[in-house]
Amino acid sequence: MHNDPLSLDAIAKHVDAKAADYCGLSDRIWAAPELAFEEHRAVAEQVAMLEREGFRIAKNVGGMATAFVAEWGSGGPVVGILGEFDALPDLAQESGVTAHKPTQAGTPGHGCGHNLLGAGSALAAVALKDALEAEGIAGTVRYYGCPAEESGSGKTFMARAGLFDDLDAAFCWHPHVINEVSTTSSLACIQAYFRFRGRAAHAAASPELGRSALDAVELMNVGVNYMREHMPSDARVHYAVTNTGGDAPNVVQAYAESLYLVRSPFLPDAERLFERVKKIAEGAALMTETSVSVQITDATSNVVPNKALQEAMYENMKRLGPPAYDEQDYAFAKDLQQAAITEEDILASVKPYDISLRSKVLHDGVLSMPTREEVMMGTTDVGDVSWIVPTVQCHTACFAVGTPFHTWQLVTQGNLPAAHKGMVLAAKAMAATAADCLRNPDLIARAKAELKERTGGRAYRCPIPDDVTPDDLRAKAA
Repeated sequence: MHNDPLSLDAIAKHVDAKAADYCGLSDRIWAAPELAFEEHRAVAEQVAMLEREGFRIAKNVGGMATAFVAEWGSGGPVVGILGEFDALPDLAQESGVTAHKPTQAGTPGHGCGHNLLGAGSALAAVALKDALEAEGIAGTVRYYGCPAEESGSGKTFMARAGLFDDLDAAFCWHPHVINEVSTTSSLACIQAYFRFRGRAAHAAASPELGRSALDAVELMNVGVNYMREHMPSDARVHYAVTNTGGDAPNVVQAYAESLYLVRSPFLPDAERLFERVKKIAEGAALMTETSVSVQITDATSNVVPNKALQEAMYENMKRLGPPAYDEQDYAFAKDLQQAAITEEDILASVKPYDISLRSKVLHDGVLSMPTREEVMMGTTDVGDVSWIVPTVQCHTACFAVGTPFHTWQLVTQGNLPAAHKGMVLAAKAMAATAADCLRNPDLIARAKAELKERTGGRAYRCPIPDDVTPDDLRAKAA
């Protein structure tokens, strides 16, 4: 194995050789955060670097201007590494401070670390390509530039377009507070607007002539609240009132709108629950003599875990070990914990994994693989990829233990050396496991057989209706 060009040691050296370039890429994306479907600068940065590395670029894929596929090589196996790069609204924050200091109020920030995610995945793809190119080894490496994970399900649209259909294996990661191979499934989801239309009237002089759309929104909410007692405990229904029909209380509101998000561990269950929510909306419209229309805007499938790939990635992560943090990394993480992270935050971040980590500042180990699969109480469009091709993900510790996601506390750490070290570890784990697939056809065969067994041989069915396009969502992406 010492002379194997696709060995873990060889792959790690290729990652290290390019790490500084891609940490710089991550920092530039961090400094110019862009929301879902608008990640034009992030895409331009990545495309320019990948073109210089010799990748062929397919732009504007899946009907999205900020989705692209970068490919190198030819023939099989074909391995894909997934990247994200969208930010979140209202999270602009100075770097490396322990207090909330927005750089510009009301502007985006990378509160989920997607600047690291995309750059780390690109680094993995480039390192794997360099290893194959150096030895003239056959195979195809792809980097998928996936927009709008936070709001819009870019990978779901890419899956609907068939962009993952010829992959043999897919790899992804996410910046985190722990180092582990992810073994969890996730919640499938369906999100939709419920738009009620009634009839305006003078609320005092002729209220009997009005039909209140706002009343319908409120009645729908009451009905869904009663439904919560009679739905599975692992399902979730969230809502926001997105249009109240105006500010004048002396006008009967002729239009009102709410946005509902329905989640469940399996897509068919989420779909059944969504049909019940629709019936409640129809009942609210009937009670108020209004009409209601429903527009699905977002949907993702649950993640299908793949133990064959997880075990391969775990062996690589065990050998790689945790990031090599230095005294400055530990010092800042400790200061941030003391100033801006609560005991409750710390407990919530480690409880699903290992309660003993609550005493840690930065995670300096690699968690063992659990013996039982759990469901992550969240949603990711990686789920749609995992229904099509065997998929594996890892988490690496880029942030202080206890850092809440989607907060300024995470943003302020997103371009620090500790975050870079976690990103480089993830690139090594993904590239090395992809290399295992390239040199071991049996691993791919076992992973594909497992996917077929877990899905019951059912073909992937996109949960977003055919008549919904990314352009329909761009105005609502924030």
